[in-house]
Amino acid sequence: MDSQDVRWRQRLAQFEKSFALLESAIAIERLTVIERAGLIQFFEMAFEQGWKLLKDYQESVGFEIVSPRQAIKQAFQSGLVADGHAWIGALEDRNLTTHTYNEQTALAVENKIRSSYYPLLKALQETFKAKAREEQ
Repeated sequence: MDSQDVRWRQRLAQFEKSFALLESAIAIERLTVIERAGLIQFFEMAFEQGWKLLKDYQESVGFEIVSPRQAIKQAFQSGLVADGHAWIGALEDRNLTTHTYNEQTALAVENKIRSSYYPLLKALQETFKAKAREEQ
């Protein structure tokens, strides 16, 4: 196992930890303002680990990735993610929420996390758990 292969496996473990936090927040149906902020923060963490997992894995198979957008585009082309447009939307919302807090934006992003982004991250988890099992 080379260092690139080890890196994506380590990133998968980090992603799974942050994803578990997101899952615990998703389970709360009616969020307070503080809980909503936590949900968004957990989404940001899981998304960050998710795109880096894509980057590390793709680098382990020979691609050179220099940005989140490139990681997502290449992952879509490689079939690692099914909905490239939704991933780009998640990237844009992650960028939006990391720099400011606006209640209307937070409510809109919460809805997108629940309806679109959480399922994307869940699919990513399932894809890479399967890859990890296949390559043991």
